[in-house]
Amino acid sequence: DISGFTASLVLRGVNYIQVPTTLLSQVDSSVGGKTGVNSIYGKNLIGSFYQPSVVLIDINFLKTLPKREMKAGYAEIFKYGLIQDIKFYNWLLKNGQNILNNDNKSLTHSIYQSCKCKSVIVSKDEKENNIRAILNFGHTFGHVIEQVNQYKKNLNHGESVAIGMILALKLCVEMKLILEQEFNTIILHFKSLELPVSIPENVKKKLTIKKFLNVMSKDKKMFNNKINLILLKKIGKAYQTSKFNFDLLEKVINSAIK
Repeated sequence: DISGFTASLVLRGVNYIQVPTTLLSQVDSSVGGKTGVNSIYGKNLIGSFYQPSVVLIDINFLKTLPKREMKAGYAEIFKYGLIQDIKFYNWLLKNGQNILNNDNKSLTHSIYQSCKCKSVIVSKDEKENNIRAILNFGHTFGHVIEQVNQYKKNLNHGESVAIGMILALKLCVEMKLILEQEFNTIILHFKSLELPVSIPENVKKKLTIKKFLNVMSKDKKMFNNKINLILLKKIGKAYQTSKFNFDLLEKVINSAIK
C-alpha cells in the first residue's frame, strides 16, 4: 500500500510492480489498485486508486511465511466465498487446512479464485462507487477493532477481518438473512483453523457501544451520515445497505464487547 501510494504521488504517477510476499497481499491488497495509509482517524483514510503495471505472485514466498500470517491471508480468501462464490465457499470448508499447510495445488487454486473474484468486481467498479464495496465485508467492524487496538502487532489485519466477518454474520443471523446453522458452520470452521472469532479481552476493555459506533461512523463507506454495512442476502451473495435495524446492530456489538 505504501509503495503504491508513493508511486501514485511521485511525478503525478510512476510505474510500479507488485511482488506480494504474503498470502494476504497475494489475494487482496496487490489486486485492485487501492493504495492507502492509516491515520489517527481510521484505516486507509489517506490514499488513492492507482493500478500496478504488473502483479507477480509466487507461492514459494509462502514457504517461509509464519502460520499466523497464513491464517490472516486465509480470512480474506474465505471472504470471497462468502460474498460471491458459494461453490468456492464449500470448497474452502473442505480444503482450508490444506491451504494453511502450504499444499501447492490448494494454494494455487485458492489464490487464483480469489484474484479472479476480486478482478471481476473491480473491473465493474474501480473507484468503489457501487459494487466494489462488497469487498469490505467484515471490514467495517474489523477496522474498529484495529483502530481501538492502535494497529498493534498483537492483532493483525486478517485476524481483525476474521472477527469483523463473524460480527457481520451474526447481524445477518439476527436479521434472518442467513440461518444460525450456517453461522455455526463458519464458527466451527474458523475454530478448526485457529482463526479468532471474538474480540480479544485487552481490546474489549477499551470498547463501549458509544465508542464502537463512533469509530464505525468514521468509516469511508459512510453515506449521507448513515453507516453503510456489507451484509449477506445468503452465502455467496453480498450487498451494501444503510437500511438495517439499528437496535440489532447495537445488540450484536454489545454481545461482542461484554
